[in-house]
Amino acid sequence: MGIRGRCVAVVSVLASVLVVAGCAEVGEAVDEANAVTDRAAVCAEALGLADLNPLVDEERLRQRAEDKERRLRELADDVADEDVKASLLGLADSYLQVQKERLDDAGVVARWVQRNTERLDDLRVACT
Repeated sequence: MGIRGRCVAVVSVLASVLVVAGCAEVGEAVDEANAVTDRAAVCAEALGLADLNPLVDEERLRQRAEDKERRLRELADDVADEDVKASLLGLADSYLQVQKERLDDAGVVARWVQRNTERLDDLRVACT
């Protein structure tokens, strides 16, 4: 193989290395974009879940709280962002707590609403 043939081979190898390096950067960018999209989708769903009407039947209220707690924990499992995950779990714990409370006491409900609002604010901050 002459000098020209070796040069062509070296250029081909270098071009292949650049293409592979470029693909890795593109792959990383795609992964980052997917993580942001996943985080945004999780945040949007979680913020949409965060309501609970204390004026409904107590059993129905407990069931809705249980459903919300379960879904928030599932969302926490699906998101990589640790701040969002922690906020989701805190909000899920809030819904677990309401399942155990005496909901016929307006003071208990008011305190839960206050704590839940704070946890919801934490989630909003983590999601931005």
